[in-house]
Amino acid sequence: MTPRQRVLKTTLWAIVGVLLVVTFARFSTGLGATTGLSDAAPWGFWIAFDVMAGVALAAGGFVLAATVYIFGLERYRPFVRPAILTAFLGYIAVAVGLTYDLGLPWHIWHPAIYPQPHSVLFEVAMCVMLYLTVLLLEFAPVILEHRAFNRPVFNALHRGLKRGAIVFVIAGIVLSSLHQSSLGSLYLIAPFRLHPLWYSPIIWVLFLVSAIGLGLMTVTLESYFSAWYFGHPLRMGLLPGLGRAASVVLLLYAALRLGDLGARGVLEQAFDGSFLANLFLFELGLSAVVPGVLLLVPAVRRSPRGLGIAALMTVFGMVGYRFDVCVVAFDRPAGTSYFPTWPEVAVSVGIVAVALLVFIFFVEKLKVYPEADEVEAERSRAEQARKRFDPGSLLPMTPDSIGAPRRHSLALVFGLAFAVALLPSDALFGAQPAATPVEGPRTVDGYAVARDSGQGTEFILAGAGQDIPKDAAPVELRLIDGNRDGRLVPFPHDAHVERMSGAESCAQCHHQNLPLQKNSSCASCHRDMYSVSDTFDHQEHIDALDGNQSCQRCHRDPHQPKTRATATPCADCHRDMVVEGSRVQPPKEGLKGFAPGYMDAMHELCVTCHQEQAKAEPEKLGETFGECTTCHRELDGSVLRRLAPYQPRTGGGQQTD
Repeated sequence: MTPRQRVLKTTLWAIVGVLLVVTFARFSTGLGATTGLSDAAPWGFWIAFDVMAGVALAAGGFVLAATVYIFGLERYRPFVRPAILTAFLGYIAVAVGLTYDLGLPWHIWHPAIYPQPHSVLFEVAMCVMLYLTVLLLEFAPVILEHRAFNRPVFNALHRGLKRGAIVFVIAGIVLSSLHQSSLGSLYLIAPFRLHPLWYSPIIWVLFLVSAIGLGLMTVTLESYFSAWYFGHPLRMGLLPGLGRAASVVLLLYAALRLGDLGARGVLEQAFDGSFLANLFLFELGLSAVVPGVLLLVPAVRRSPRGLGIAALMTVFGMVGYRFDVCVVAFDRPAGTSYFPTWPEVAVSVGIVAVALLVFIFFVEKLKVYPEADEVEAERSRAEQARKRFDPGSLLPMTPDSIGAPRRHSLALVFGLAFAVALLPSDALFGAQPAATPVEGPRTVDGYAVARDSGQGTEFILAGAGQDIPKDAAPVELRLIDGNRDGRLVPFPHDAHVERMSGAESCAQCHHQNLPLQKNSSCASCHRDMYSVSDTFDHQEHIDALDGNQSCQRCHRDPHQPKTRATATPCADCHRDMVVEGSRVQPPKEGLKGFAPGYMDAMHELCVTCHQEQAKAEPEKLGETFGECTTCHRELDGSVLRRLAPYQPRTGGGQQTD
């Protein structure tokens, strides 16, 4: 094993370690904890890279198969098997990437039994599944040539697959052409979401043509990788021909794209100086125009460096084209942003690392490349080993069968530890609720009118400068909107006091008071909208009870740990904290200083009371008195703007902002 092989494999195994950790986090804690995706941004890096770009990068399989089997250019046959293997592994990577992206990945097979013939996505799914099967059949003869399958039944199967190769090639070309173009057709339904420089009624043609050019350049880069990693000869007698064909396809793609923009009258937007305009010019130049022109020059095509640079430009540019269509140039709802998290990137890079390791394994174990290439590679490796041999070291004498597994295992463990150290807490322990501090109620003017149903009373907010109707009774309202989301509850505090037998009824709702307070507001203890609040301030008790010497007043047993569970119950000291006659009763084990979320507390108190009242007085209040719409109001912007001039007022012991 050469140093570059050793370094690359070790690096790939470390990346696989990262992938394993992120995979566990993704499927144990969900998409929200590991990605930047949301309901408003349901697709992102995985779809852009793993699907849109991944399918295009694997296009070399059907392009080279067509070149040799359909057009009869036999001199390019040495490229066919590596291209088929790359396509096969690429489509497997696409399928695996989809399982990460889908909310219910175990349903990925459903299109096969729940057909939607009018759906473009259904056509893509079926073509990808069928083409993956075709690629397996195309590559199966390479597997069956291994000595482990030297049996009559496998030999017969090998001959049958070889005879049916032309059928598989034609099926592969048809299926690839269909889904390569259909990936672009998915965006035909979004003319007002995709930027005009990327949207096109012929986007399906652009996707197919760009995939063919990208496939040719991917095969070229694959040859460079094979020469660099395995020591295979770089076939500069054949690669310029692929470059010449790619130049024609790339310039055709550029002409189609620019011609379409001109025909639709939006070409001038490419020169307005905006970010997307500059991105469009850069992407088109990198992906097609510059490499297409360079590859027209014979000297560039015959130069290993020039051909390699042109291939790299095409690959990065075409991947960028898919990203722009899928993410960057796709307009999302106002206020919605998306940026991939590092676990998203790690999944895609990890899948590529696994595919590359499998590719290397197949090349090392199977006859993927011509035998002459392997002989040349072995001669090159032997020459390098002779030059590196150091008689004073035992390392060159250590077989890879001993050293490599240890090295790769160590790299894998390093990747595991590295990923665990970097993962956010949500990805490790599940999504944690965000803090939502509660805002106290505001006091505003309103008026009371009879409901349209004739049952009960409805309370309406009176905006600034608005006259109260003559037939309505003015009333002071407490505007409850704990998280300021606009779903307001206009609460007639005084009307409740009057209905519930006067001031003595306060205890029914204000069930617990802070020290030296009476009728403490709900937001005093229920301080978070959804999460439990800790109402016990340890430092405040230390300061109020003469410092650390006071610990024994609460932690009386010196043989027990000083915890909340073993402390003296709060009510032993704060005897007037719990209000007698309240609807809300303290827990049997006593108060421990925890208050449920504001929303849960309010609903438990208000809804249960309303439901009881509705059962007690159905004729007066109606059966819907206990439903959400009785209290909550979805106010539009005009009402909220009318409320803006009002300053919060204090009163009734209620907390105000």
